[in-house]
This record gives sequence, structure tokens and C-alpha cells, in this order.
Amino acid sequence: MSDLPRKAVTRTAKLAALPLGFAGRATWGLGKRIGGKSAEIVARELQQRTAEQLFKVLGELKGGAMKLGQALSVFESALPEEVAGPYRAALTKLQEAAPPMPTPTVHAVLAERLGGEWRELFLEFDDKPAAAASIGQVHRAVWHDGRAVAVKVQYPGAGEALLSDLAQLGRFARLLGPLVPGMDIKPLISEMRDRVAEELDYGLEARAQQEHAAEFADDPHVVVPDVVHQSEQVLVTEWIDGIPLSEVVADGTVEQRDRAGQLLARFLFSGPARTGLLHADPHPGNFRLMPGEGDGDLRLGVLDFGTVDRLPGGLPETIGSCLRTALAGEADTVYELLREEKFVKESIDLDPDEVLDYLLPIIEPAGADEFTFTRDWLRTQAARIADPRSPAHQLGKRLNLPPSYLLIHRVTLSTIGVLCQLNATVRLRDELETWLPGFDGDDGPATAPAEAGS
Repeated sequence: MSDLPRKAVTRTAKLAALPLGFAGRATWGLGKRIGGKSAEIVARELQQRTAEQLFKVLGELKGGAMKLGQALSVFESALPEEVAGPYRAALTKLQEAAPPMPTPTVHAVLAERLGGEWRELFLEFDDKPAAAASIGQVHRAVWHDGRAVAVKVQYPGAGEALLSDLAQLGRFARLLGPLVPGMDIKPLISEMRDRVAEELDYGLEARAQQEHAAEFADDPHVVVPDVVHQSEQVLVTEWIDGIPLSEVVADGTVEQRDRAGQLLARFLFSGPARTGLLHADPHPGNFRLMPGEGDGDLRLGVLDFGTVDRLPGGLPETIGSCLRTALAGEADTVYELLREEKFVKESIDLDPDEVLDYLLPIIEPAGADEFTFTRDWLRTQAARIADPRSPAHQLGKRLNLPPSYLLIHRVTLSTIGVLCQLNATVRLRDELETWLPGFDGDDGPATAPAEAGS
């Protein structure tokens, strides 16, 4: 058995200790206040101590704990630098590594799912995992036809661990709120629980990946590895080399950062238009920056299609129409579109001009010829929405997020988080005009951007 479910009692104890630690730090914070420290300074110190404990625990576990850690990691850009700095390295580790599954367990899964003679399928198989994620780990190998492949092996008991962790984390989700200002953690955890069955199904993942691989086969900017073989709990795909986006975030050049940001935006907005699927796990560990065909050109390699949003008609036209009319200052039109899609419930009355004022700072990148995504910009947005004293916070509490938009919303926020980590300058409007229905006034995407080498 894997070490993931075997020590379920230990896992539960570690997660259960988190809220006790939070309560202890709150008492500590009260003492500091009495001792004369300002509320803001104490809040920052509490936030830092809470984050350090949380990510230490999440980093030691797989399952839902690691999955939440990965989801939160893209939002570290929203935190004050003195809080984000000390544990940024821990978040990066969550994106690329986790405690490995014992080799005998890996071999047992391969024998059960590929047959007792599974080694004959490979010319080489590296027992040391190349990467690990929330429900499985990846081994580098050479397929029997000579192709370099990635072999993704699911942890035994992964589903049980995912549900158990997420249920436990959901019980004290409100305590995690201060870690990501302006974001409600509870719906994020609920949505993860709802999609456990999909993520555990490697058949669904293989089909989603193969659809992307076929569509992007001749794309000069995006690389999706082909699926080589799939069975329950095992997925074999072509291996792709490249620089993990987490490394580009850490110390990439300006050129690498900007190129990665542009291609990330292009892939995530073009995917639904081209395949009817939205890659729904855009954390840096799932992307690689690869050499292009031209001298000095760069491409984006895309991994892990375990979580996708199925959008047969592409992204909803309402998103593009709202963006376009908001940028044009058409407050009444924006408000009516939001009411039609239930972002504003029938029982709620809001001032259209106030709604527009709430939206404009957030959508600023879509209105510029090019926009530099920075941590400072994201912190400003997060603080504006999170501050209970601000009109934006009060208005935001009265808005609604329809279930059909939940995953799109999370992917958008995550993508913005990664772009800010990259500090990338991106021509976002170019991608929206090309791929987002309704943004340029028509009802569908056009063709790929004219600047093929861009």
C-alpha cells in the first residue's frame, strides 16, 4: 500500500492541528496588541506565521492537502512581500515535488494495471519519480518503440485521501481566508471535492489531453504531448523537456517571462475556442518553456489535463460582452448582462455605476495595448476587495457567482496570479479579441493572431 492512505490517522491529526495552531496564534496576537503593537503589524505577523504552518503541513502531505496548496500557491502574489517572501520557496516546492511513493508500490500498480510483464512495454524505466502531484507521480521511461515517455502512476487510495483531506480542510476554510485577501476559500475547496471523480479517471484525462494534442499538433507556439497508452491508474504520454514555469518565475529573463505570459494567456483563452475544453489547473508546475523552431523562439509546453471545464461552445459570450461594454463605460448594459447571467440576483438592486467602478480596476489589463502584471498591482486589487471598510468589499459581497462560472472564475484568477508571479508584460487584449466571443462585438473567435512569430 502507498504511504498516502496507510497513515490516515497521522494525516488527519496533522490537518486537525491546523485550526488549533490558528487559535493559538490569535491569542498570541492579542497579547501583542495589549503589548502595544499596532493592529496592522500584528495582523501581518499572524498572517506570516499562519502561512508558514499551513504550507509546512500541506507540503508534507499529498491528496487534497497538496492540491489546495497548489491552488493557493498561485495567489501568493496578492500577499504583502514581507509575508509572501518567507514561504514563496515552500510554495514552489509544492508545484514540482512531493514525498515519493515507495518503489514496490509503483511496481505493484504497474503490474496490476499493465500486466505482470509490464517491463516489456519499456526499454527503460526510471524508478525515481521525476515529479509528483496531488494524486499521482510521474516517472521518466522509454517506450518499447523508442519514444521518451512520462508514466503517470496514481497513488493507491488517492480518492479516499482527496475526499478526506478536502472535507477536513473545508471545516476550517474560513480560518484560511486571511492568507488570500479577497478570496473565499470555501467554494474553492467545495469545487475541488465535486471534481474528485473526474480527476481520478485517467480515461477522461487521456481523452482531454489527446483532443488538445490533435488540435495543437501543428501549432508553432503550444506543445501538448501525445497520449501513448492509458489504463486505470496509469497514463503514459510523450515526454517533453523544457524549463518549468516555476523556474522562470524564480529567475527567468525578461524575455522568458514575457513570452511565457503571452503564451499562457493565448493557450488558456484559445483552448475553449479550439477544443471546447478549458485547462483548469494553471499552476506553474503544469507548464514548460521550450525552444521553438526559429532561432531564439520559445514555445509553451502544457501538461496535466486531469481537470478541465467542458465548454462545447467555447467561453460564454457574456464574458466578452461584459468586458467590452465595461471598458467602453456602458454601465447600464454591463449591469443588465450581469443580471441576465445571475451575477446579480433578482432580489438585489445595485447601482450600475458602482458596479462599473468595482469592475474597471480588475479588468484594466484587458483595455491596454499591453499590460505588465505585477505583484504590486495584484496586492492593490486584493486589498481593495478584502478591506471591509471599502465600497468594493461591500459591493462584492452582494454579487453572486453562478455555478457554471465557478471554474472559469478560478482559472482566470489563477492565471492572473501566475502572470503576476512572472511579472510578465502581455498583450492580453490581442488574445481576447482573437479568442473570446463577444469581446470585439461579434459572436465568436476569429483565427490565430496574425503575428505568427509573436
